[in-house]
Amino acid sequence: MTTVAAAQDTGPVLATLIRASADGDQAAFAQVYDAAEPLVYGTCLRILRDPDLAAETLQDVMLEAWRTAVAFDAERGSAKAWLATMAHRRAVDRVRSVQATRTRDEQDAVRSYVREADEVSDEVLRRADADRVAHCMAGLTDNQRESLLLAYWEGLTYREVADRLGIALPTAKSRIRDGLTRLRLCLGTR
Repeated sequence: MTTVAAAQDTGPVLATLIRASADGDQAAFAQVYDAAEPLVYGTCLRILRDPDLAAETLQDVMLEAWRTAVAFDAERGSAKAWLATMAHRRAVDRVRSVQATRTRDEQDAVRSYVREADEVSDEVLRRADADRVAHCMAGLTDNQRESLLLAYWEGLTYREVADRLGIALPTAKSRIRDGLTRLRLCLGTR
């Protein structure tokens, strides 16, 4: 086989090494790697502008070159152009992937912030509603308030409210009805 220096100087030698790699010649591929590393890494670095990402992408490109060496056709272009095109495509894919990840992370942060803001505003509204109801409940008579609390807080029926308070069933119904009417007026609801 030829040396790395010869492979760097002559495109046809690199093409020959790639064809040998396609046949499973690992030594030939090692020479392809050594000869193409500066070109591939430089292409990746120029696009990615991050030495670590460029090194990772170099590895991806060289792995792809090993796997797809059988697809290389010297009549369609030079070996260097084939490798540079692979490097360019992989680097652009990496840029898109990094941007997509960054965008997803930013969107997740915004969603999280919006959810937290919504939860805070919901809590404020719940407290405001609770304050309004407490204020309106304080405006009821003691009998109305007690009847409503038994019916709606403890979940008792009209009959159970009447029994608990020791009053007639129609009186319990009247207290609950009158209390609800006053609450609606106070809260401004129908």
